[in-house]
Amino acid sequence: MTRPRLSSRAAEVLRLITDERAPVFLTVQGNGRRRWGCWQSGDRPVALPTDECDALYAAGRIVLGDPVVDRAKTMYRVRAAARGASRSARSALTA
Repeated sequence: MTRPRLSSRAAEVLRLITDERAPVFLTVQGNGRRRWGCWQSGDRPVALPTDECDALYAAGRIVLGDPVVDRAKTMYRVRAAARGASRSARSALTA
């Protein structure tokens, strides 16, 4: 089964996610607000487009790591999904 083509914006987001030098995280605030972002050189946080990241997640192109929970938020490390990985193997995002 072939995956639909990505928009250029989604392809750029996926490229950032696959680059291990700039870790990407999803932060879910206590009120449910989600923020996708990565750390660029010089320890600067950079926000990623929520709509593109949500679409990549829904399409099974990216997966979430184990949650790190504190009182105000939950953070997940984001990685590219292995090719051929089953959608059912993804963790559910409940936010």
